[in-house]
Amino acid sequence: MLKKINSTSDMTVGDPWKCILSFTLPMLIGNIAQQLYNTVDSIVVGKYIGDNALAAVGSAAPILNLLLVLFIGISAGAGVMVAQYFGAKNREALSSTIGNSITVTAIASIGLIVIALPFITPLLDVLNTPESIAKGCADYLIISLVGIAGMAYYNILSGILRGMGDSFFPLMALLVATVLNIGLDVLFVAVVGMGVGGVALATVIAQLVSAVLCLIKLARMQTSFDFGPYYLRLQKHYVKTLIRLGLPSGLTQAIFSSAMIIVQSLTNCFGEMFIAANVVVMRVDGFAMMPNFSFGMALTTFSGQNVGAGLYDRVKKGARQGTLMAVGCSAAITVAILFFGKYLMGLFTDTEELIALSNSLMKILAAGYIAFAVTQSLSGVMRGAGDTLTPMWISLITTVAVRVPVAYGISYLTRTELLPYGRQECIQISLLCSWVLGAVLTVIFYAFGKWKKKSLKQ
Repeated sequence: MLKKINSTSDMTVGDPWKCILSFTLPMLIGNIAQQLYNTVDSIVVGKYIGDNALAAVGSAAPILNLLLVLFIGISAGAGVMVAQYFGAKNREALSSTIGNSITVTAIASIGLIVIALPFITPLLDVLNTPESIAKGCADYLIISLVGIAGMAYYNILSGILRGMGDSFFPLMALLVATVLNIGLDVLFVAVVGMGVGGVALATVIAQLVSAVLCLIKLARMQTSFDFGPYYLRLQKHYVKTLIRLGLPSGLTQAIFSSAMIIVQSLTNCFGEMFIAANVVVMRVDGFAMMPNFSFGMALTTFSGQNVGAGLYDRVKKGARQGTLMAVGCSAAITVAILFFGKYLMGLFTDTEELIALSNSLMKILAAGYIAFAVTQSLSGVMRGAGDTLTPMWISLITTVAVRVPVAYGISYLTRTELLPYGRQECIQISLLCSWVLGAVLTVIFYAFGKWKKKSLKQ
């Protein structure tokens, strides 16, 4: 049984919902494990250092996410190409795609460190980061950036493995790295006393380990493709296709991360308590989103393999079944948050005021998870088919035209003498509005069927 799970999976045969669910479950556990990286960081700093340190880690997150958009794009493009070439049984194209992805990632990692490192501290100043958390935030970002190759390669290599239907081994690599991360967090912060920089260093080391494990696994999977120096040479066709497919996904994340940074500037105006509460909410939110992201990625692989094989009716059937499963899972999570949210918030801090504030903000977001399930599932189908532009435009509309204006609009309209920056709930309300609109637009564009004409030609 273990041998069967720990292998590539052909999703062009069998019941669609069974293929999607069996692929989603290990990936969901893996995504939860990955989310534990940041969550454990937050719990450790909140319990051992204090609420200001918790706020520092949270303020660093939007900037770190922006730095990662390049690798998210590479990973998305590689995942689509691998899934379609694997489904089409095109060994040469599959081999070249994998090799070129690895080389492009190396070049991008070095370039990002050189370009971004000098701008970390000036950017924190521009964002009105409170002086009490600025140093911790800078330390966290600098260490994370220097060690970004581990994070980048895990995302790219795990995406390649999933494209070939193996969602099990990335899970194993993440579980190993998560245990290591937790141990190093406690060691560096509680024992050595390294502060916020210690949790960043722990995460960097753990992610590097997960990347190395995935590379070793990939090197041993040569029944489906060839792996060697020849395929690491950059080839114009594959690099262009990688950029064409990955750029929209990277831009989507860049838009989202840029909006988070803009909103973070508004968040910082509400003070350290609200910043810390927002961190707690986002950590719980990260776990609540995991089923949505997992079903979305599973449907990307399912769609990619079946589009590569020309099975469009099967793609549509899988899209319906996968979306229904994602919606049902999100509905259960929403109910759990509404009833047990307070206890979840208590994991991060012992400050009653912070727990109450975090819980009230979380309840605003709860209903949005069902809408986001629809968006992620159908967007996954479109991306897998090769239509990565449509999800990008939807993200652009909901983020730039809705989230940022709504957040600042509510803030401005609710200003009073006692609330000089307006109601702090504007942050969560704006996010909820963007999720709901995103679901509506995604359903409409999926129904138009443009994604059916985007398969790769080789």
